[in-house]
Amino acid sequence: MTALIGPSAPQRPIWAEPQVPRHVGTAVAAAFGIAIAALAVAAVFVYLVSGLGADGVAIAGAAALVPFAIVLAVVRWIDRWEPEPRVALLFAVLWGAGVAVAIALLFDLGVEIVLAQTAGAHPDPVLQAVVQAPLVEESAKGLGVLLLLWFNRRNFDGPVDGIVYASTVAAGFAFSENILYFGRALAEHGVGPDFAVVFVARGLFSPFAHALFTSCTGFALGRAAERSGRLGAIGWFVIGVVPAAILHALWNGGLAAARNTIGYYFTVEVPIFLLAVGLVLAVRARERRITRARLGEYAEAGWFTPDEVALLSTWTGRRHALRWADLQPDRRRKRRAMIRFVRDATRLGHARQRLLKARVGVGRTPDEQELLTRITADRAVLVS
Repeated sequence: MTALIGPSAPQRPIWAEPQVPRHVGTAVAAAFGIAIAALAVAAVFVYLVSGLGADGVAIAGAAALVPFAIVLAVVRWIDRWEPEPRVALLFAVLWGAGVAVAIALLFDLGVEIVLAQTAGAHPDPVLQAVVQAPLVEESAKGLGVLLLLWFNRRNFDGPVDGIVYASTVAAGFAFSENILYFGRALAEHGVGPDFAVVFVARGLFSPFAHALFTSCTGFALGRAAERSGRLGAIGWFVIGVVPAAILHALWNGGLAAARNTIGYYFTVEVPIFLLAVGLVLAVRARERRITRARLGEYAEAGWFTPDEVALLSTWTGRRHALRWADLQPDRRRKRRAMIRFVRDATRLGHARQRLLKARVGVGRTPDEQELLTRITADRAVLVS
C-alpha cells in the first residue's frame, strides 16, 4: 500500500499567484439562509398543526419519515464520490420542507382569494393539479437549488451536485406534503385500510416522485455550474423547470385521469424513473473520469504517483486505501487522514476542472493551493 504515501510534493506550486481564500461571506450567507428556512419550516408546521392537530401531525410525521429516509439514503449513495457540505444539504432540506411549501401554500391561497373576489368561484381542481401545482412547486423547489449555486458555488461542480441538491430539496418538500396527505387521511378515516392505501401509494410506490421532477432543474443548474455565470444560471434554471413541471403535470394528471392507475404507473412512470436512474449512473461515471483525468495532470507534476491516481479514482482503490489505513498501528488517526486525503484529492480534481474551463468567479484559484496544502499534511500523517 506504499503507493498511497508516495513522493513529497514539489516545492513550487502549480497554481497562480497564491491568495488566502475568504469564506466568511459564504458562512454568513449559510447561517442567514438556514435561519430563514428554519423559520419557514416552523411556520409550515404551525399551519399543519392548526389544521390536523398535534396528534395527527405527530402520527403523519412518523409515517412521512419512511419515504424521507428512503430518498435521503439514495441521495447519499449518489453523493458518495464527492460528498457535499452538510450545511448546504441542511439548507436544502429546510428550503424544501419550509420555504418551498410555504410558497406553494401562499400561492394557492392567493389564487383562491382572487377568484373569490373577482368571479365568485373556486379554483378548478384539475387546473390546480396539472398546471398550477407543477409550475409553482417546481419553481419554488428549483429556486432553492439556484440559491445554492449562487452562494455555494465552490462546492457546486456539475450535474451530480445539482441532482444531489435538487433531490434533497425535493425530499424536504415531500416530507411536509406527505404529512399533509397522511394527516388528512387520518382525520377522515383514522388509522385503517384507507390510511394504509395513502401511505403505500405515496410513501412506498412513489417516494422519488418529487426528487425525479426537481432533478431536472438540478441537472440543468449543474450544467450551468460548468458553463455560465450567475446571470446565465437563470436561463438554465428556466430550462430545467420546464421538464420538471411537465413530468410533475404528467404524474398528477396521468394518475388522476388513467382508468387503470396501476397500469399507468408501470407503463409510463416506471420507464421514466428507469431512464432517470440511467442518467444518474452516467453522470456519476463522468465524475469519476474527470477525477482520474485531472489527478493524472497533478501526477505528471509530482503531486501524486500514477498508482495513487488509480486508487483515488476508483471505488475499489478507495476501499483498498481504507483497508490499508485500518491495518496501521494508529488506525483511527490514519483512517481519518485517509478519508480526508481521498475527499480533498477528489475536490482538487474538480477545482482543476473549474480552472481549465476558465470559470472566473465560480471557484477561487486559492482553492487549489488550500487543497494541495491539506493533501500534503494528510500525506505526512499517513507516512508518520
